[in-house]
Amino acid sequence: MSFDIDKIRKDFPILFQQVNGKPLVYFDNGATSQKPQVVIDAEAKYYKEINANIHRGVHHLSQVATDAYEEARLKIQKHINAKNSFEVLFTAGTTFGINLVANGFGQLLKPGDEIIVSHLEHHSNIVPWQFACERSGATLKVIPMLADGSLDTEAYVGLLNSNTKLVAVNHISNALGVINPVKFMIEKAHEVGAAVLIDGAQAVPHLKPDVQELDCDFYVFSGHKMCGPTGTGILYGKENWLNQLPPYQGGGEMIKEVTFEKTTYACLPHKFEAGTPNIAGGIVLGTAVDYLNEIGFDNIAAYEHELLEYATKRLSELEGIEFYGTVKEKASVISFNFKGIHPYDVGAIIDKLGVAVRTGHHCAQPIMNYFDIPGTIRASFAFYNTKEEIDQMIEALNKALIMLR
Repeated sequence: MSFDIDKIRKDFPILFQQVNGKPLVYFDNGATSQKPQVVIDAEAKYYKEINANIHRGVHHLSQVATDAYEEARLKIQKHINAKNSFEVLFTAGTTFGINLVANGFGQLLKPGDEIIVSHLEHHSNIVPWQFACERSGATLKVIPMLADGSLDTEAYVGLLNSNTKLVAVNHISNALGVINPVKFMIEKAHEVGAAVLIDGAQAVPHLKPDVQELDCDFYVFSGHKMCGPTGTGILYGKENWLNQLPPYQGGGEMIKEVTFEKTTYACLPHKFEAGTPNIAGGIVLGTAVDYLNEIGFDNIAAYEHELLEYATKRLSELEGIEFYGTVKEKASVISFNFKGIHPYDVGAIIDKLGVAVRTGHHCAQPIMNYFDIPGTIRASFAFYNTKEEIDQMIEALNKALIMLR
């Protein structure tokens, strides 16, 4: 389809409201994206017409719900180009997916083994690996970052060795928008026999990952950042790895046979999908994927790049601005501060003028410690934002700076 921004904006009812008497300008897409009407309608349709538990019932509604849920799995398999549908696991989000892998992988580790993460990680891709290392006696190592927000790839290669068992790195930094060279990092990790988990939470709103082309062992992301419902996510794992990992939770659905003496587990993907899942969420995540593919990720990327360049130019006109994450390869995220002004103060004032940005450490405190700052102002753009909204943000920032200086 052709990219018609006016038509696209009409798909998002939340955008046409006022905040404090001002038109809403929503630039906190890195935290969560807004939902198009087709996604909202699909959620309502499920509960009005389909609602039933899946995989277990012989009655009509259960069969309809099961078919819709598994159809969504197939959509997502195709979207990320997974080899098999059973390599696509429904989760509650990126954090859940990482914890699932870290819990299972941690049981395969022993003292002397090493896990590598990067300085650019969200806390959700740091803390679970710390847990795994504490329980197993393995060591956590960190890829250093450079002043422009990129990773020190030479140092990364130097960290890799025969003791490296897994590398966990984000595809795109949530705090800085930096796009990491994940394909290169995966290739280097595989040379020493290490597995690789990619945190794709910030990537999937902007690009279409091809897990076979990347050759990653695990890829995790959340539905709510790509126009889908909250409480949904995907863990992709290569078949051989998913078979090696023990179940994360016990209960219904994930079993083959249960006796008091021994329990055997179901085949993939059910081995990792204990209990009644977020059925509506999984189905509607498939709807969100359909919606984004209809717009086209090439169209999304090109338009968001325009927004990024325009916003960078306009922000550069403001006195005393400091940017963080200045690499060329970036998603549509800008992290910045003003000299001598706390980011929270700026965010609170422009909120009164209808502009929603994120301030703080963005669950990435090691990055803020590197720059020796309390946090940043983060403006994160989506394909339904406009240059006119960027102008409104600039106007609001100018008013805030007058008040704060």
